[in-house]
Amino acid sequence: MTRLTPPQGLYAETGSAITLFAATSLGDPVSTTHIMTGAMIGVGVARSIVTAWIITMPMAGLITSGAYLRFGFFLVGK
Repeated sequence: MTRLTPPQGLYAETGSAITLFAATSLGDPVSTTHIMTGAMIGVGVARSIVTAWIITMPMAGLITSGAYLRFGFFLVGK
């Protein structure tokens, strides 16, 4: 989550909508998540997004590893 001012939100949503309509009118498959992330970077919140990614990815790996070590051995071979 990141804080946006109302103008930043308007610009990000408008840019995302224009990009999505342009891509679908050309018949190109696109990811709405990638489009919105690109729009957010365009309005200047890249630092918050990158910080969230740097924190989220290692934490997800640690939680998954912990769950496997705790419960995974019981599921192997069944």
